[in-house]
Parts: sequence; structure tokens; C-alpha cells
Amino acid sequence: MGKMRCGIGYDAHRLIAGRKLILGGVEIPHTVGLDGHSDADVLSHAIADALLGAVGAGDIGQHFPNDDETIRGINSLQILRRAAEIVRGKQSDVVNVDVTLLAEAPKISSHIDAMRDNIAGALQIDVSCISIKATTNEGLGTIGRGEGMAAMAVASIEQG
Repeated sequence: MGKMRCGIGYDAHRLIAGRKLILGGVEIPHTVGLDGHSDADVLSHAIADALLGAVGAGDIGQHFPNDDETIRGINSLQILRRAAEIVRGKQSDVVNVDVTLLAEAPKISSHIDAMRDNIAGALQIDVSCISIKATTNEGLGTIGRGEGMAAMAVASIEQG
């Protein structure tokens, strides 16, 4: 067995009118969407940062800067694919990912299986290695007021 390493990721975006809500690569019906340079998928961004952190490769801002107009609107599953390539380039394999969405609405339980499939496909790992949960902020702060969403992720990798 190789050396095990973990990384932690976090991302947050504000909610605005006129944008689609994309989480885990799935378009979720909602009245507002997340604002960002890419599709603003907080789940995917938090996972990418966790993976990059696990192998000491910086963060998604270094690899996908928000001033790069060639990637404006990029699908965040592409960001996950690239993060997984970086992990493999460091002679490592993704073992598992655990991510939590912090949002007051909408409910995502009916979309979790599709999100897990998308994320597993992007990372080229078994869907059983992906965990997605959601919680509210109990009305506290900007997330609690429904002004934004955030996600926290932990990723484990094994260095070969």
C-alpha cells in the first residue's frame, strides 16, 4: 500500500438571477444560480481544491485563473478532470471524496445520484467512492439568508 494523503477544499459563490444552478455537473431547477467565471459549481470546485491540496499542487485559482477569458463559462467537470490528471501525474490515485453543500435551498436529494455519477466519471473512480451531503446554515449569515452557497470537501489519495 502506498502513502495516504488528504486534502481539504472549500468554495463559495453568491446567488444571482439569470444564471443556471449547476451542482456536481447537474443543472438543478431553481430561481437563481451561482455567480462565477466558470459555471460556478461549488461542489466541483471544493473537490478540485481538495484533490490539488492532497498532492501539494496549489488550488484551482492557479490552474484556472478567473482572469483567463479562454475558460469563461467552463464546465466545472472539466476542472475536476484536470485535477484528477494532476493527481495521476504525481503518481497518485484518488481514493475517495466526501463533500457537503451548505445551502438553504433548493433540496438536492433527488439529484445526488446524478451528481455522484458525474463526479465519479470526471475523476475516473467508482461511484461508491463519492459521498455528497447537504445541510442548511439554519438561517445564519449570508448562506442562511439565501444569498449564496458554499461547499466543503475532503479528498483522500494514495501515492504509489
